[in-house]
Amino acid sequence: MSRMSWADFMNLPCAHGGPAGSARLRSMPEDFVVREWLGFGADGDGDHLLLKIRKRGANTMWVAKQLARMGKIPPRDVGFAGLKDRDAVAEQSFTVPARSAVPNWLGVTGEGFEVIGAERIRRKLKRGALKGNDFELVLRDFVGDAAVLEQRLQKLAAAGVPNYFGPQRFGRDGNNIATAIAWFEGGPAPERMERGFALSAARSVIFNAVLAERVNDGTWNHLRDGDVVNLNGSGSIFLAESIDDTLRERCDRLDVHPTGPMWHGDALPSTGAVAEMELQIAQRHATLAEGLSKAKLEPERRPLRVPVRELRWRIDGADVHLQFRLQRGSFATAVLHELISNAFQADTPEADV
Repeated sequence: MSRMSWADFMNLPCAHGGPAGSARLRSMPEDFVVREWLGFGADGDGDHLLLKIRKRGANTMWVAKQLARMGKIPPRDVGFAGLKDRDAVAEQSFTVPARSAVPNWLGVTGEGFEVIGAERIRRKLKRGALKGNDFELVLRDFVGDAAVLEQRLQKLAAAGVPNYFGPQRFGRDGNNIATAIAWFEGGPAPERMERGFALSAARSVIFNAVLAERVNDGTWNHLRDGDVVNLNGSGSIFLAESIDDTLRERCDRLDVHPTGPMWHGDALPSTGAVAEMELQIAQRHATLAEGLSKAKLEPERRPLRVPVRELRWRIDGADVHLQFRLQRGSFATAVLHELISNAFQADTPEADV
């Protein structure tokens, strides 16, 4: 594992026949627009304010610190549901206590952001408290087969895509993976924040490898006996020792999905051939698997497939304009990976959760 190059590591198989061409990504922040979809609105009363913020050239943590400074409140009192990248245009929500030093937040601006909405809400936003994200992307100077691209987009809208973790999960040039390997091979433990990034990246390596195996054998979007099954759009999972016609039909209509492990140890909830395959994949990444086992993490599963909702597109000369919605935790680059050959090569911004 430690001898793998970053290019080798992100060489993940496509599910729908390979990319239709290549294009330039994120030529400007406006080429990558993400709007947070909370799935709920403000209460109209309460001890907090739900701030809707539009940011450009500023990451989430930077904005949170500026809101704390302006409101004269401790940084821990600023809430947000997910991280959004700096090099994009993003609309996301934050909460601040209504008692903050700013009497009217609407229209407040700071370096790289503007408050475009402010309403009362009862609770502070917590990490992960969102349904998903809406994306508007522009692929510049597309070179390839436009007819194949159209066919591929139609397929994605109907069948979804493999739910790969994108490059952002692993840090620039895979630095989060390098940190995890150095730590697990006996080096000093990283600082708390870096430790969290390293553990998440290590788990994501094994998940992507399991998913790649199932893309290669054609079962990433089909249930197998012994699969742990996810109910779409929720954290609900259940073991399916055997797959019946009802489950197959639900899987065909993207109501349920097979899952893969977010590695924590070899006590897997999957059974039979599925569990055996997952263990074999983890053993190929023994340094990461053993280090994660010692970290005493909570067991988690992640769906192998993600639907691409409300997918719309327009081809304008050599530019391709895309709009779609993904549920939380999924990466826009997983969609682009099915369309263009360089999706996992570019330093593309993402919505982390």
